[in-house]
Amino acid sequence: DNTKPEEIASAIRQHWSIENNLHWQLDVTFREDYSKKVKNAARNFSVATKMALTILKKDKTTKGSMNLKRLKAGWDEKYLSQLLQNNNF
Repeated sequence: DNTKPEEIASAIRQHWSIENNLHWQLDVTFREDYSKKVKNAARNFSVATKMALTILKKDKTTKGSMNLKRLKAGWDEKYLSQLLQNNNF
């Protein structure tokens, strides 16, 4: 393989940039760093928050931050229903 070390380093940095962005978004939107859940509850909550974040990111009907969309989904049953229907839930 003729892959240069610079290309490998760039690929690694890109991977961790994506990972760090995901964790930052989960922490900002769902305050994941402050979660006190343990074991299976922590894993289950992590899956649920990643699903919710994906649904909120796909929504183009509401302008604003992910946190604003999350709050709106909690306050507005019609909006929540729309999000779930648009994502086949």
